[in-house]
Amino acid sequence: MTSTLNFELSNRPDFGTLTVQLEQGQQIFAETSAMASMDANVNLKSGLKGGIGQSLMRGIAGDSMIVNTFTAENGEGEVVLAPGPPGDMLHYQLTGNNLMLQRGAFVAHSDHVEISGKWEGAKGFFSGQGLVLLKASGTGDVFFNSYGAIIEVEVNNDYIVDTGYIVAFEDTLTYKVSVLPGLSLRGKIKSLFFGGEGLVCKFQGQGKVWIQTRNVNPFLNWINLFRPTNDSK
Repeated sequence: MTSTLNFELSNRPDFGTLTVQLEQGQQIFAETSAMASMDANVNLKSGLKGGIGQSLMRGIAGDSMIVNTFTAENGEGEVVLAPGPPGDMLHYQLTGNNLMLQRGAFVAHSDHVEISGKWEGAKGFFSGQGLVLLKASGTGDVFFNSYGAIIEVEVNNDYIVDTGYIVAFEDTLTYKVSVLPGLSLRGKIKSLFFGGEGLVCKFQGQGKVWIQTRNVNPFLNWINLFRPTNDSK
């Protein structure tokens, strides 16, 4: 199935940018604060999408409850979207299947696509990524971003990914969260109860998973070493 939108992804993999050429009356739906620029004849409307329940689930999943709708009026119009994290951006074509997204990964989607939350229960709690994942369903275009570049992996049977590096995966895959094999007892306890390094998702089945090449938590730990300190008493 071909894309329903005329778009271009540029400035990858460091600062992914999405440029969409909308036809008269065509729409694109995006996360708040992602719009970098747009033609004057493009109408922007912000509001809830999918009702209160669906919006609340998006909020619990770490996404904004508010969705920006861009509509080309009185002719064609261009919209440029640039997400917050420095990193890559990818396009995924939904054809009736579902795509699962980690918090902060969603950028935009075309018409006939719904972004909702999916309850993950204990798996989400122990993964450190949240109790709810974002689920993209329907038929159309989905755009998602990462922190760092993106590696696409075709999973066949089993595959293990650190929870902090997962961007998205197809729901043809099942997964469970566990501690990285080989950790000491102390390391396992730290990972289980304090969200330390070593929590992984073991994917099973057949499908794709997208991995980012950077993890924000280790970066924050690294940059913290260079913060100025006040030695005065």
